[in-house]
Amino acid sequence: MKLTQLRDLTAIVENGGLRAAARRLDVAQPLLTRSVRALEKELGTPLFERQARGMVLTPMGRLFHERARSMVNELRRARDELAQAQGDNQGTVIAGLSIMPHIGLLPRALPVFRQRYPDVRLQFIEGLFPDLEQQLRAGDIDFYLGATPREVPAGFVTETLFTNTRAVVGRKGHPLARVRSLKALVKCDWALPSIDFDTQEDFARLFAQHGLPAPRVVLQARTALSMMVGLASTDLLALLPVQLGEFELTQHALMSIKISERLPAPDIVLMRRAELPLTPAAEYLCDVMRRHLPTPSA
Repeated sequence: MKLTQLRDLTAIVENGGLRAAARRLDVAQPLLTRSVRALEKELGTPLFERQARGMVLTPMGRLFHERARSMVNELRRARDELAQAQGDNQGTVIAGLSIMPHIGLLPRALPVFRQRYPDVRLQFIEGLFPDLEQQLRAGDIDFYLGATPREVPAGFVTETLFTNTRAVVGRKGHPLARVRSLKALVKCDWALPSIDFDTQEDFARLFAQHGLPAPRVVLQARTALSMMVGLASTDLLALLPVQLGEFELTQHALMSIKISERLPAPDIVLMRRAELPLTPAAEYLCDVMRRHLPTPSA
């Protein structure tokens, strides 16, 4: 079994077919076909079903792909680590981030990282841990930084960075901008920042802690952009990380409503796989994020 065969297999899966995978790898399509057939012969089982819509993994193919995907990711990471350790600062860092790191950490941390590693390719994936767990476990993502999950599965190292709070956020000039209590906002329509992580339950529990019924939720936004567009163009309200009030890109469109109640948020954590270290570049990105954590008063 050759590493190029594992690379070819994962490329076909990730790109949805032979033609797209061949373009991405810059190899001739017949070579890719022969590579997969040789791998199937060695394993003694078909890995793909050839269908009209493309190549679909068989049940055995899905099992093998999970292992192959992890090996290809670790090979990429090992090459990056050796290169970076020798001063050749190339490679890729892929991070999964929730909304808070995007608005509260990246604006200050990113220029510092780029100065140290200008040739490293960065990829940021927005989401919460339940969305990103399988990608982190398989090595598609180097680390996750964001809201802590309710339960941390085995196999991950978790570092709590700080305890966060939330703010009530609406558009600039919101008709309830001068309200100072959560009770006065119960009859408003609200937006939630994700369709995962039991956000509906968490939202209802927070209001219940203040003796209030849960308001009506009319928008669920998976990305920060969807949330910000929804808030800026309507009278919807949302509970978002308090750091949004310092985010320059939204200060002209959104505002925090200064209610008296304290609104706790999930802790912000850094999570990575337990068995393998980060590359120097990935570790440096984590370090610069740590340096720019909000002060306790935030």
